[in-house]
Amino acid sequence: MKCVLNSLIETDLLKANKLQAAAEAVLFACGDPIHINKISDILGISTSQTRQILLNIQAKLDDNGSGICLVIMGDLYQLCARDEFKNEVRRVLDISRNTPLKQASLEVLAIVAYNQPVTKAFVEQVRGVDCSGVLSTLCQKGLVEEKGRMDLPGRPLIYGTTPEFLRSFCISSLDELPPLPESSDCTAEVQGENNL
Repeated sequence: MKCVLNSLIETDLLKANKLQAAAEAVLFACGDPIHINKISDILGISTSQTRQILLNIQAKLDDNGSGICLVIMGDLYQLCARDEFKNEVRRVLDISRNTPLKQASLEVLAIVAYNQPVTKAFVEQVRGVDCSGVLSTLCQKGLVEEKGRMDLPGRPLIYGTTPEFLRSFCISSLDELPPLPESSDCTAEVQGENNL
């Protein structure tokens, strides 16, 4: 009886290891973020089993001090180089540093992130200046994307953040964004600026 039980346990363990290895191969080969449902379909197992396998991969990479990590962005998963090795990766790929976002881009990005989905008109109302160029730049960088059109006259485009935004800011969901300040000092400053 013990021999049969041990054999069953070994079979289950081999199957689990093979599924985990297959999931790692899929993540590596894909390169881009991949939805958990797609991984689940490929492996032929349930989403909850897939999620557990992905968490096991993440823990294994972390425990082994691997140079890569599994980044989780909601239901999207991606293998990435650890941030601490970005200089080495840049050197080997001969990648020049991306120009950092300017203040205007950061402001527009914050407005979109905290209020999405938003129209260009909304962003311009909050900032008080034209934001066409800034929104275009953020779309080109893959941090913001068109999410559709509003059901209003003129059918204005609506914008929202992308998985690349989450990855760039090392967060897995928008719920991890820091809360906006609610102090009366900030409100008084904004009202004072509006009166000028």
